[in-house]
Amino acid sequence: MFSITPRLLPYFKGFCSSPELILLFVYMKCRFSLSYRDLEEMMHIRGAKIDHSTLQRWVIKFVPLIDQEVRRRKRPVSSSWRMDETYVKMNGKWIYLYRAVDRYGDTVDFFLSESRDKSAALYFFR
Repeated sequence: MFSITPRLLPYFKGFCSSPELILLFVYMKCRFSLSYRDLEEMMHIRGAKIDHSTLQRWVIKFVPLIDQEVRRRKRPVSSSWRMDETYVKMNGKWIYLYRAVDRYGDTVDFFLSESRDKSAALYFFR
């Protein structure tokens, strides 16, 4: 998961809960399809009385921080990548999925579009 470094500690100043607990529940909200009420119940089982609206504020505040840290730690992508295009059904609607794939087959980034637009996808990936 995500570890707390001294560089991140100022972001947690003023919160009544520990940074580990905050990140645990933000992770659980993002990773699993749990509602804020479910998370509130789980907090209650662990002995912490935290409202679901507080959990929502934690998610809003700390998800960008987690995203920034993950992108910072991400393995660098080589200059060699290929674009993959496919047509997928999402929420009952057919859309185009463009993926940038490196030489190891790992997805670097993706782009969703309602219409077929290869030039826009290439512009996005650059």
